[in-house]
Amino acid sequence: MKNEKFKLDDLDLKILNELQNDGKISNVDLASIVDISPPSCLRRVKSLEEKGFIRGYNAILNPELLGFKVTVFAYVGLESQAESDLQTFEKYISLFPEVRECHMLIGEVDFLLKIVAKDWDHFQKFLTQNLTQAPKVSNVKTSLNIRSTKSLPGVPL
Repeated sequence: MKNEKFKLDDLDLKILNELQNDGKISNVDLASIVDISPPSCLRRVKSLEEKGFIRGYNAILNPELLGFKVTVFAYVGLESQAESDLQTFEKYISLFPEVRECHMLIGEVDFLLKIVAKDWDHFQKFLTQNLTQAPKVSNVKTSLNIRSTKSLPGVPL
């Protein structure tokens, strides 16, 4: 249950910062770092989860070691910006695991997608058979990622 009026204190912010830096940290270690008892720390973490400040936990994987050597950013324009068309595209694109991120934008393009592929051929197949065939897509422009030098999860606290 999300509570938009919930005020975060300094201790909550410290807990959130530690968890976004190391989501695998034990409750005992977290409590020690933020200088409270483990039961109190666990109650605060559970409260932050229930209020929606913590959406989940995951491991950050190395795509290249797992065989995904290509990362492409696709800028997608739709024929129409009617809400039903936007939702249809979002629902369609959610079916493809290659699409790791989907952001609706204001400006020259409607959506920015982050797509991973095993190789260039895999991406081209996805592009021609899936992305450009999506409902209401009028144009797709792509940019190949050469390298990433910064990728931080979360927000600056």
